[in-house]
Amino acid sequence: MANDAPPRWDRRMQQRLARGEAAALGELYDRFASLIHHLAHRVLEDEDAADRITREVFAYVWENPDAYDPKQGSLRSWIATLAHRQAVHRLRSRTTEDSDSEGEGGGDDVAVEERVRDASVAARADYIVTSMPAPLRAALELAYFDRRDYRQAAAALGVTEDEARRRLRLGLQLLSTAYVPPPRTTAPPGYGRAL
Repeated sequence: MANDAPPRWDRRMQQRLARGEAAALGELYDRFASLIHHLAHRVLEDEDAADRITREVFAYVWENPDAYDPKQGSLRSWIATLAHRQAVHRLRSRTTEDSDSEGEGGGDDVAVEERVRDASVAARADYIVTSMPAPLRAALELAYFDRRDYRQAAAALGVTEDEARRRLRLGLQLLSTAYVPPPRTTAPPGYGRAL
């Protein structure tokens, strides 16, 4: 994070949650419930499980507001990370239970890890796109959804062709950070554990 100070809203929200203000939890829910549900659904592909994850994340935030470290990023990022970790944990648990009930060893472990990795990349890409400045997002949406080149995007956005190219290039550079190659070594103990 370039600036060590968290946004003012994040600091105030954390203080309100620490004081036990139920209205703060409601405000947080209104702002982030759809994000959490979407991330969980993306990993689990299960509406009921995504609902449970959403409730679990907000319960955790309510009970542990001091677990948020503003130096590590925004409150939104922290909550999204909680949701993603919980969803991945649930997916791994469910897959382990399924393979145990079928009497198979670890044949599906690779498939599960690939699914987790794909869902992680998709969730990061979604987060990056929704978090990027509106001008970059608008240029990418024109290029991707409407299949417009930079000249057509420039005309639609009312900017110069150079500016449209710049926006597309920056947007794609941000989006390219969504994919993180899988680690070559095993994860340290406790990595990715549930809440």
